[in-house]
This record gives sequence, structure tokens and C-alpha cells, in this order.
Amino acid sequence: MPTLQEIAWKTDGPDIRFVSGHRMCSGCGIGAIVKTVLAASDKPVVVVNATGCLEVVTTTYPFTSWNTPWMHLTFENAASVASGIEAAYKALKRSGKITDDVNILAIGGDGGTYDIGFQALSGALERRHKFMYLVYDNEAYMNTGDQRSGATPFGANTTTVPVGKVSFGKPQWRKNLVEIAAAHRIPYVAQTAAHSIMDLYKKAQKGFNADGPAVLAVLQPCTTNWAFDPSLTMQYSKLAVETNFWPLYEVENGVVHINVKPSNRKPIEEFLKGQTRFRHLFKPENAHVIVEMQKMIDDEWARLLKIEESGIQF
Repeated sequence: MPTLQEIAWKTDGPDIRFVSGHRMCSGCGIGAIVKTVLAASDKPVVVVNATGCLEVVTTTYPFTSWNTPWMHLTFENAASVASGIEAAYKALKRSGKITDDVNILAIGGDGGTYDIGFQALSGALERRHKFMYLVYDNEAYMNTGDQRSGATPFGANTTTVPVGKVSFGKPQWRKNLVEIAAAHRIPYVAQTAAHSIMDLYKKAQKGFNADGPAVLAVLQPCTTNWAFDPSLTMQYSKLAVETNFWPLYEVENGVVHINVKPSNRKPIEEFLKGQTRFRHLFKPENAHVIVEMQKMIDDEWARLLKIEESGIQF
């Protein structure tokens, strides 16, 4: 495993695959996520990018931040196109028309992954196309105005589930994409976060080297629509892990391994406070929502620990 300095060289050195000059919001961590993931590949990478924040800010005509083969797709078909590229690549190798090995990386936000592109992703995983799918999860449709997605957490205020006299925000718990992907019996699925560069790099390596499809879900705090100070992006990413809101774990050939077990779990309030989308929960009439959220998190953590300890495979 390389050191942080060596990873920094691979993300900013002469062979960099994702260059500066993009137009991401101040404090956005998507750039760091993508640079780290691309650096984890020891082969050339073909990138398939669904519509979303990343695509919009990195390809403002006539400029691009991509120094690797890159293709823009609609919200719904990134996994389908990655499947087609993988099938064409295998055919070209069989015919001897190309000899180089490459990795294929599909990228989407949570809206284009949990919801709009979910059917295409599930089909690609079931067919076992060999590529890695990276979802940068900022927990809503941020590119189009902070509408709720399947990844939006319980209690959050969004433009389509606004807080009001009859609503405390989103009433449903978020979709568990990692477990859904793991249920397809694919070789590798992992959950990581923007601040944990070494964990992200290691899991990206495993995903690229997996003998079949892989899925990598990365928490990406959105400074714009979570509405916190842009300097606190990595702090909120860290708090999500320290409160067990976003556990760091992986499912390798069906076996669950938890990578970080907080020795002194912080209460969920530590993650919620300071975010505009959750400020209504600190009013007395909504105190029960935080209590319910804490119970959900504790129950899910206990269940995940039990799965790991039992050795039961997905």
C-alpha cells in the first residue's frame, strides 16, 4: 500500500488523469474522490460519466478536466454503456485488435444511481460485466436543486419534501445501496467517505482488481445544499463515520468486514448540527425525530456487527 505522499504524487504528478480547472463549488470533495480513485488503477482507465454535478463542472465547453478517455451519458444509462464498452473491449481483445489491459469506471451521483440509473446498474451487476461503479453520494439531486433522492436521509429538508406544519422532512430511511449491490453476489462492494483517502484508495484498488463487477459508494458532503462552511467538508465526512451514520465497510466475495469501529461513538446530533437541512430537528416539537434517527442508526450498526461476527455471506 502506498503512502499518502505517493498517492499525492499519483494524483498530481505528470500522469494525472483528472486535472485542475473544473468549476466545482468551493469545498466540494468530488474532485479529491475522483483523483484518488483514478490513481488507484495501475492500468489505463475508460470513464463513463452520468449526468450530474461531476459531469457539468468538469466539461464546460470548450474545456475539460479529463486526461483519460471519457464519455458523457444520461442519468439512467451509465451502467448500460459501461457494460457495452466492456463487451466491446473483450471482443476486440479476443480478435487480437487490441492487446492493452484497461479498467472501466462508471461514475454517477446518488440520484443517477440509487434512483434513475438503478435498473441499468442492477442488470449490469447481474450479468457480471467487469467494471467498477463509483457513486459519489451527496444525498439528494444537488445538480438540479436539492430534490430528495433514495439516498436522502430520514428527517432531511429538501425542495420536494420541505419542512412545514405537516412535515418534519423526509419520512423514509435512506436506501441501502451497498447491501442491495452485495445481494447480486458480485465480488466486491464497499462504502467509504471523502475524508478517508487511504481507505478510499485501498477500496478502489480492490474494485478495479475484482474478478467481476464492483461497486464503490463514497459519502460526499455537499457544502452548497447541506449548507455548511466550505472549510468543513472533510469534518462532516469524518463525523458521519464517527456517529455510525455512514459506516466504513466492505463486502468481499460475500463476506462483510467493517473497516472502522468508533471507540467512542458520537451522538448523531454532532453530525446534524450546523447543516441547514437538519436545523429544524433541533426545535422542541421535532426532538422525537432525532431520537428515532439515533435508534435507527444504533439498530443498523448492531445488525452490521452481527453480520460481520457471524461470517454469514450475502
